[in-house]
Amino acid sequence: MKVAEKVILLLNGGDGFSAAIAGGLLPNPKSNFQTLNDSFELPLECYGIKDRKVSGEITHFVNSNGHYEVSILHLQNYEPPILACALNEVLLKLAGEDLSTVPTIIAPFLVPESKIKLENRYTEKSEKVLVYGIKLGPTTDVIQALSSRLQKSPPLLYINHEGLATLRHLANVMKLPTVMLIGLSGQRISNKNSTEELEVICQIGDHLASISALSFSKEKVVQNPPKISRESKEAWRALYG
Repeated sequence: MKVAEKVILLLNGGDGFSAAIAGGLLPNPKSNFQTLNDSFELPLECYGIKDRKVSGEITHFVNSNGHYEVSILHLQNYEPPILACALNEVLLKLAGEDLSTVPTIIAPFLVPESKIKLENRYTEKSEKVLVYGIKLGPTTDVIQALSSRLQKSPPLLYINHEGLATLRHLANVMKLPTVMLIGLSGQRISNKNSTEELEVICQIGDHLASISALSFSKEKVVQNPPKISRESKEAWRALYG
């Protein structure tokens, strides 16, 4: 899988957040970037899954010399337990066989505050932090630059979020240079009147733009998520009784 040295990994959680980020990231007007759109499809037969494949879209931003500056990889929506298999396959492809060319992965998430648990000494702080950063694997120039802009997550941070927890585990095991941006959401992104959520999305977008030579347009943010019933989201749990 050909990608740039910097990969923005977006997991489609069905809440519209990944579409908002993908829609808001644009070439900087001062740059000469061109965009190349691609797609991918990976089998899951090695996990015993024969009727599903991993699929997604990739947008590459390429300079005038043909160098891939940054790639946005938008993974389709998957529920556990297929989610772990899908993420594992994508990360294996990104890692490749040559350790010297492993890209830096930047993965943003929008997580409801109800799924975040902090110790009292953190929750009682008067200054509210909207975006945290978690650094994994080896440190690269991109990770160092981004980490200097982010509030480090508390050491005892607990997150009840399948996609984030799975990526955190796999990136640690594979020792991939990764930064996870965690934006705290008080309401669903589908509430178009939520100025706080829009602020969180824009903060995340600005962080991504700062290390990718892109710009983030608030006006381009997409907020039209599909309707997903609780039954369809929780159906996988029937596999475990």
